Parts: sequence; structure tokens; C-alpha cells
Amino acid sequence: MNVGSENESDLLDRARGGDPDALNELFARHRDRLRRMVAGRLDDRLRARVDASDVIQEAQLEVLQRLPEYLANRPLPFYLWLRLEVGKHLIYVHRRHLGADKRDVRRDVPIGSPGMPDPSSTALAAALVAAGPSPSQDAVRAEQADRVRAALDRLEPGDREVLALRHFEMLSRGETAAVLGITDAAASKRYVRALDRLETALAGAVGA
Repeated sequence: MNVGSENESDLLDRARGGDPDALNELFARHRDRLRRMVAGRLDDRLRARVDASDVIQEAQLEVLQRLPEYLANRPLPFYLWLRLEVGKHLIYVHRRHLGADKRDVRRDVPIGSPGMPDPSSTALAAALVAAGPSPSQDAVRAEQADRVRAALDRLEPGDREVLALRHFEMLSRGETAAVLGITDAAASKRYVRALDRLETALAGAVGA
């Protein structure tokens, strides 16, 4: 059977048996989403020296080691579990690089959703502002992104988190609810409330 045609459950069974090709295929199917998650949560100070793809590659061995435990009870859909495991490795990457300057890594890597570094306001602002088709419009976009980033920084961490989950990571309402440990209805309300607060913060910035 062509590996690419296998369903996820079969691939998980093969990966549990130690088949590296199956795990590689599982990662390949989710790599774009994982790369986006890592890019959105990578500390701004590390963007010039840490590549999201390298973080994902490094996390694969840890995922393989923890896969049997996941398969024993499957507490989350596979992608959400995989995302969490890669997020844990991203915390390690932050500590490995930022711990060298002897600052408190808890300040360097605040936790947004459980087991995850907080989303980057810079990355989230760029995602919220559409790219322009010309250099002049790109300049306007850069100014807009700066205003959005400043507004995001004024929000509570929980508001930034739900906006990052929906707008940057492109998680569904159900996936967002599962990540946050709340109901779908509560996730929708939290998302709408965060949008309202962002709009208020942007209005305040323009009027200042």
C-alpha cells in the first residue's frame, strides 16, 4: 500500500511498532501546521538563528518515544497532541538559547496555553494584517502591523492566545476548545470577546 494513501490510525499503529517511515509520513501531513505554530511562538530574539523546520525535526525523536503512551489513551486528537509535544520542545529550545544570558527563563518563556510558549505579538500582528501587492502598500501594511502589535501587547495573555489559535494557527473552533480545555460555545465567546478587545485597543491607539 502507498504510505500516502494510508489513514492516520494505520500510520499510528505502524509508528508505534517503530516504523520510522510511518512517523515521517505523519509529520509530513501536519508539517505546515506545525511550522506555522512554531513560527508564531518563537521568541523574536531567536528568529535570525532558529528555524521552525529544525525545531520540528528535533522534536520527532521525542514524539516517537512518547507515542506509545499517547496511543494507550489518546487524550487528544493526534494533531493536537503532536502540536503540544512540539511545543514542549520549543520551550526547551527557548531555554537552551535564552538561558545563556542568565535571565529567568520563566520570563523568557511565559506559558500561554498549557505547555506552550506565548504567541509572538509580532507574528500575530503580521498575520492579522494582509500583505499589499505593491511596495507602497507594503509600507502601509508595516505601519498597520506595528499598531496591531502594540494593541496586542495591551491585551490579556488569554485574549492573545485565542486570537493566535484561530488567526495564526488556523485551528477550528473545536480544536481551539480542546486546546483551552473549554466547550465549543465558550471558545466562540472567548474568541469574539478577544476580537472586541483588540478593536477597542486599536481604537484607543488611533485616538491617542
